[in-house]
Amino acid sequence: MRALITGGAGFIGSHLAESLIGQGHSVSVLDDLSTGHLENIEHLQRHPRFACTIGSVMDEAVLGGLIERADVVFHLAAAVGVRLVIERPVHTIETNVHGTETVLRHARRHGKLVLVASTSEVYGKSAKLPFREDADLVMGPPSKTRWGYATSKLLDEFLALGYWKEYQSPVIVVRFFNTVGPRQSARYGMVLPNFVRRALRGETITVHGDGSQTRSFTWVGDVVSAVTALVQEPKAVGEVFNIGNGAEVSIGDLALKVKAMTGSDSLIERVPYNQVFDDSFEDMPRRVPDIEKIARVVGYKPTVHLDEIITRVIDYWTVAQNQQRSVSASCAPAPFPALASA
Repeated sequence: MRALITGGAGFIGSHLAESLIGQGHSVSVLDDLSTGHLENIEHLQRHPRFACTIGSVMDEAVLGGLIERADVVFHLAAAVGVRLVIERPVHTIETNVHGTETVLRHARRHGKLVLVASTSEVYGKSAKLPFREDADLVMGPPSKTRWGYATSKLLDEFLALGYWKEYQSPVIVVRFFNTVGPRQSARYGMVLPNFVRRALRGETITVHGDGSQTRSFTWVGDVVSAVTALVQEPKAVGEVFNIGNGAEVSIGDLALKVKAMTGSDSLIERVPYNQVFDDSFEDMPRRVPDIEKIARVVGYKPTVHLDEIITRVIDYWTVAQNQQRSVSASCAPAPFPALASA
């Protein structure tokens, strides 16, 4: 299989590239490095079945050629992170919607399968849990900037399924639920790496809101296994799938777990949302997936659960921060650690 991964220098994309190469496939990565990093794929650069192009999915000439040479497209490129979404709403919507439309148009032209990465954010404020793929979606008002991201990803889904219905252009849509693991940056507001890094440094762990909001966290290796299985299953075409872990934890309890498991003396501070963002922010109180559909179609079952996920993230950032201290002391560059995804 020849795979193209848009956003392939990002967190999930780099692990997907690594896995596909390990399975004997050929991989091309397209990334504009707005949130991805070359360090994430540095260990793959000299592999004979790997190629990387620095560029945008909205560059028609570059994208078209890459899709033409691929068998399947994993479309992961998107604006990511709560802070970016709040601060740059126009960029977020344009990147997500126009980028996806461009990928789908070129894939249709060349008859290629596209797996479109969406998000659990599309469930919005729905109170019917766990979230099922066929459930009604409840968006907040446009005055709350957070929902612009959710709406842009939902429009991506409508576009993808529209291409399948109107043109029989093969697509699969996946909704990720809080994927975590090595190489995930704390820079864009990702909660678990933020908590772990602060705990390891003895800094205050900041919980937004009252901490009662819940999430379910999914190991990146499980996500990669799920998407690679889906693109090889004909029954997945034209369908939407949750990819997550059904276990639920409050963000307040997550902070306590991280503090205990790192042996940290960090204080835990609860900060109102409007002191972190602005009045245009609104959060989802709960986010729990129903994963029965993907289990039925490809036998998906998460293999790494919360305590082990936290342990692995702690191990990763312990190595990373020790290396950063060593680099600072020696004033010499060093490669970023690349740890296994599973």
